[in-house]
Amino acid sequence: MATIFQSHLFFTILLLLASLLDYSKVYGVESESYHVIQVTSLLPKRSCSTPSGFNQTGLKIVHRRGPCSPFGQEKASTREILMQDQSRVDSLMSRISSGSQRVKTQDTEVPAQLGSSLGTQNYIVTVGFGTPEKKLSIAFDTGSDFTWIQCSPCPPIKCYSQQEPLFDPSESTSYRNVSCDSPQCAQLDSATGNPHSCSSTCQYTVEYGDSSSSSGSFASETLTLTPSDVILNFPFGCGHENQGLFGRTAGLLGLGRDPLSLVSQTALKYNRVFSYCLPSPSSSDGYLKFGSDAITSSNLKFTQMGTNPKAPSFYFLTMIGIRVAGEDLPIQASTFASPGTIIDSGTVITRLQPAAYMELRSTFRKSMSNYTMTSEYEIFDTCYDFSGLETVNVPKIVLRFQGDVEVEVDVLGIFYPVNNSQICLAFVGNRYTDSLGIIGNRQQRKINVVYDVGGERVGFGAGGCS
Repeated sequence: MATIFQSHLFFTILLLLASLLDYSKVYGVESESYHVIQVTSLLPKRSCSTPSGFNQTGLKIVHRRGPCSPFGQEKASTREILMQDQSRVDSLMSRISSGSQRVKTQDTEVPAQLGSSLGTQNYIVTVGFGTPEKKLSIAFDTGSDFTWIQCSPCPPIKCYSQQEPLFDPSESTSYRNVSCDSPQCAQLDSATGNPHSCSSTCQYTVEYGDSSSSSGSFASETLTLTPSDVILNFPFGCGHENQGLFGRTAGLLGLGRDPLSLVSQTALKYNRVFSYCLPSPSSSDGYLKFGSDAITSSNLKFTQMGTNPKAPSFYFLTMIGIRVAGEDLPIQASTFASPGTIIDSGTVITRLQPAAYMELRSTFRKSMSNYTMTSEYEIFDTCYDFSGLETVNVPKIVLRFQGDVEVEVDVLGIFYPVNNSQICLAFVGNRYTDSLGIIGNRQQRKINVVYDVGGERVGFGAGGCS
């Protein structure tokens, strides 16, 4: 009799636990597997606010189109943002497939060596160029190596409109043109992806996958990151002809691994270490740090940084799995192996190998079965209508990497709001199994991401700018 009673009690407890799980999904009880979130928090904010208790050091990062931006809130439709993001993805994929004449991307075939990446460039920092220092707001990019800014003379027909006044090299006492016979001039080709040219001084041209471009004089200048972080004789492009989708930024800061990148040029000063935290939501701010200040968090976990000889400046990671709502998805680690996965600050939406995305989507939809699905939008195929709801329960998503490193995606990084009644899962599956996986910036929000390039490792710490 005791055995029958114990069995009955056991199954009663199981049913109770199952009902509590269902209750939490419907009525908003926070758990280890689910977030509870206000629906209004998924929508863009109009005012800028610094997170409570956030003690920022280093360079302040702001979203280019958010209310904290020095440009005001730049306007761009979701369709435009996604198209620019796809251009960047196509560019990244073309660089990793440089051995072929044409490369398969999401929707078509494009020429190999499409150009350096660019795309939406969501996040910007403000740095100083020259002596005396001139403050300029520029995009930063781990997928690019070459740093450049617009310089006068720069007639309107050859340059785009930026927020701050153009940098005038004639007003700086520390500006120097790089000579044609300089070793640095020869390094331009790998950093820009284009052959350099020479007149009286070294000249550069960099072309991006979205047809944007910059060309001008290759020079050196004093770069001021913070009052205590000043880099002398920093090589950069002084652009006199610049066209494309740069918004109102003054240029681009390259954080790749090429010898001309900021990371390599400051190796003695910062030991090739930097970190950032991208703000979540975009109405807040984050940070970009260099050197010993970049590794201050006690909760960091590191995974090995990989390299692909076809794109040696990219930051590769060994991805091994995904967890959704506490469930490890049945994905073989080999699914992510070829050609691998990179982490990238400039791509917005994470791209996954087809089999991995299908498992993610299936489990996510099952976990969200209590909510109303709505129509697909552009690259997004899993969208919901949360109209009339105050809160929703969202399954937690964890990205798993080599070395027992698990990165929980911030809840605002799980979704992309198209409009008030169309909130979409912010992941996309590649069309081809041999396409590059990319961890985008939306899934990096609020995480302290540390690049220890010298140590060949990447670290992740929760709550970096929350």
